[in-house]
This record gives sequence, structure tokens and C-alpha cells, in this order.
Amino acid sequence: MQLLNLPPYNARLAEKSGKTYIYDPLRRKEVVLTPEEWVRQRFVNFLITARSYPPERIANEVCINVNSTSKRCDTVVYDDYLKPLAIIEYKAPGIMITGEVFDQIARYNSALKVPYLIVSNGLRHYCCNMDYRTMKCGFMEEIPAYPDIK
Repeated sequence: MQLLNLPPYNARLAEKSGKTYIYDPLRRKEVVLTPEEWVRQRFVNFLITARSYPPERIANEVCINVNSTSKRCDTVVYDDYLKPLAIIEYKAPGIMITGEVFDQIARYNSALKVPYLIVSNGLRHYCCNMDYRTMKCGFMEEIPAYPDIK
């Protein structure tokens, strides 16, 4: 897989029926290894190892309803009371992060109303802090540590 702008990760890979799978410790199962999944697994590992996010407060592939339509958030981070804190959207490394990606995560946020929105393609990472009092969104210089967002 492509080198990413994330710390090294000792992934558990397996070959089955001509496909490569990666073990997702959050979902406790092997999933097909796609470029986007590679970004997800590396980014979640980064959150846990470098930013002190408790694995039990992170969930992958979270179903939500947006305007009566079922959608799936790539990753959601929760506080100690299981209130959503952040939505994370991943793209494959070859996909540019554009306004459309932020529009997508903003639609998901219309259902969850989290304080943090994070987007990564494994090479570039963006984090926005939502201020619902002023209805403004500000970009942060780095992905915050878990103790700083909960």
C-alpha cells in the first residue's frame, strides 16, 4: 500500500480468495483492504497511539439517518457518556480533499452535531472545530489529543 503521512502501523493482513484483508480491531473482524481502508486503519492507530484516543470510544462504519436517508460515517469518536465528539471521513490517498468532501461530512454532522470534524486522505489531515453559538467553523493546526476534546 501507499506510504502515508501517518506513523508506522503493524497491520494484520491476510490473503483470501485472491483478495487482501486487514484486521480492524474496532470492528473485530477482517475487512477488504482498499486504499480508503488503509487510511482508516492507519489514522485510527494514530489517534490511539499518538493522540490518546481510547479505542473503546471509537467506532467505524456508524449508521446514521440524514434527511430520512441511511448514511454511514467512516468513524465516530465518543465522549465518556457516549455522546458523539467527532466525525472522521476518509478518502483514498489519490483523492483530493475538496469542498465536496467537507460538504459530505457537514451533511453527516447535521444528524450528530459534533464539535469536531476531521477529514484525511492519509497524506493531508484537516480538523475543524464547530462553534454552534456563532455558527462558525475554524480549522485547527493539528488533530487534537483526546483529553483536549472531551
